[in-house]
Amino acid sequence: MNILVCIKQILDPDLPARDFKIDAANKEADPKGANKVTNIFCENALETALQLREKAGGGKVTAITYGPEGAEDSLRKALAMTVDEAVLVINDKHSKPDAIAVGKVLAAAARKLGDFDLVMVGRESGDWGLGQTGGVLAEELGLPSLAFVDEVDPDGDGLKLQRQTDNGSEVATVKPPALVLITNNENNVPRIPKTRDVMMSYRKPLQKLTLEELGVADEAVGDGHTAFEVTNLYVPEKSVSCEFVQGDSLDEKVTELARRIHGIVASVN
Repeated sequence: MNILVCIKQILDPDLPARDFKIDAANKEADPKGANKVTNIFCENALETALQLREKAGGGKVTAITYGPEGAEDSLRKALAMTVDEAVLVINDKHSKPDAIAVGKVLAAAARKLGDFDLVMVGRESGDWGLGQTGGVLAEELGLPSLAFVDEVDPDGDGLKLQRQTDNGSEVATVKPPALVLITNNENNVPRIPKTRDVMMSYRKPLQKLTLEELGVADEAVGDGHTAFEVTNLYVPEKSVSCEFVQGDSLDEKVTELARRIHGIVASVN
């Protein structure tokens, strides 16, 4: 079983609001001094892949990401979780690639790396939360895909997939190759790497690829050439006012308060 897991490094979602800054000029969150982490749904995908390798009695799990050199930290953590190989597709030019661009790059990398029985991605990222990259990647690779999968098991020459629905869960079967978008459940909580595995992860080789090596032209994924573009990014302004309800008696105050509430509700509706 040859499994490819696509991961993404993002700003820590638990970053205190007081430390969250916006780079208005570049229309992006300011990463200076902010902690970066692996997207949680990507870690769920890693855990699911590692469990599948164990259930199948062997196989190979490769982690890949498209990002700057700093994204190597997420790949090192994946290696500490005991994936077999890690690949960084270097993005040193395009600050805001959209899902279509990322999908094209990852598809080109997957084709270069070889044939995979299963491609896994997290259901969405913890920054923009669009949940589009998996679908784009499946289309680029020509693979059947299924979303909200939380468990994968070997099933003869195929795979049994369990997915979450609004009313419970569904079970589906598929013959590789295929792509699944992984969500979280109590069975795929990311494992905590052992100290020895963390130390060994920094001794393991990490493959790096460029867009040129993948045959992906800059104009296909570069700034100004993506299908979607952020036109503005800002933190909404909040204002708070306090007003005391006046009245000569409690009944007058209650009546005035009710009138004010009715007016506010009417203005909203």
